[in-house]
Amino acid sequence: MDPNSSKKHLINRLSPEELKERLANETFKRTTVSFYKYVIIDDPAEMRDTLYSMWDKLQCYGRIYIAGEGINAQMSVPDHFWQDFKEQLYSITDFNNIPFKIAVEDDGQSFLKLQIKVRKQIVADGLKPEEYDVTNVGKHLSADEWNTAMDEGAIVVDMRNHYESEIGYFDGAILPDAETFKEELPEVVDRLKDNKDKKILLYCTGGVRCEKTSAYLKHHGFSDVNQLLGGIIDYSRQVENEHLENKFVGKNFVFDNRMGERISDDVISHCHQCGKPCDTHTNCSNKQCNLLFIQCDSCRTEYNGCCSNDCKSYLLAPPAQKQELAKQLVFTRGKRFHKPFKSA
Repeated sequence: MDPNSSKKHLINRLSPEELKERLANETFKRTTVSFYKYVIIDDPAEMRDTLYSMWDKLQCYGRIYIAGEGINAQMSVPDHFWQDFKEQLYSITDFNNIPFKIAVEDDGQSFLKLQIKVRKQIVADGLKPEEYDVTNVGKHLSADEWNTAMDEGAIVVDMRNHYESEIGYFDGAILPDAETFKEELPEVVDRLKDNKDKKILLYCTGGVRCEKTSAYLKHHGFSDVNQLLGGIIDYSRQVENEHLENKFVGKNFVFDNRMGERISDDVISHCHQCGKPCDTHTNCSNKQCNLLFIQCDSCRTEYNGCCSNDCKSYLLAPPAQKQELAKQLVFTRGKRFHKPFKSA
């Protein structure tokens, strides 16, 4: 008997087309939620299987990372199963009362399937265990406290990657020119090295990267480290519910099929192909490239959803010509980078 036969139901076996059809045929609403927690998990693989079995029965979709240091999840949960989802998750001692961040804009299309992966870290940062202590993190600030600290002149640092901050940020924030969180950490320490006694404000999408960053900064001698409670996602909710001033400009990039949630009406970025105001991210339709870039509706039509004429040529080429074209053309193969448009 196959020793893994009992676990074969713990992975998705549907094609992308079948997944899209399944989601399109649903007659109920979904809620997109994100959450994380740094906590010691003795057996991440066993926890992964437990959660998959539990959430698959509730028709949950999403992308979840489990590691010995905790959990980081972005999920889509059917509304009629929300209470079951919450009660089952909280029944696990390590995750009891874990705070949720509910999506600002939600069309129910954020995820197509359930993916739970075991990783070495819940956020790839390249840090050694002795370089941080997640029990010694910065102070968590509410939206109101955050606004006050900004008004008082605190140093604000965006702990997201450049393609995220390109479409939205807190006005006056330091925006590192980094493509990965791993690259960003040493850059931030270097840029702040002369301000170790100043009040530092950290923010990111949902808070998980700031948790690690605040511990890293405190390890490096920064004395007044603060982080936005619940990240940009929960900041927007607090601003709306408490009728506070919104200091975030533009869109919040999110790591699901939506690729962005509008926080303010400002469009601060430009189409990477023509330069028109635009803040809609997309992936190149040429799957051999898959570049993440910003594209307006006009360029999407002109380039057939591709990032360049080369990719358009490849996409539209007859199957017999694709192999030869692939030898001639250079594709990005998924890199999340595109040189921003610059006017003449």
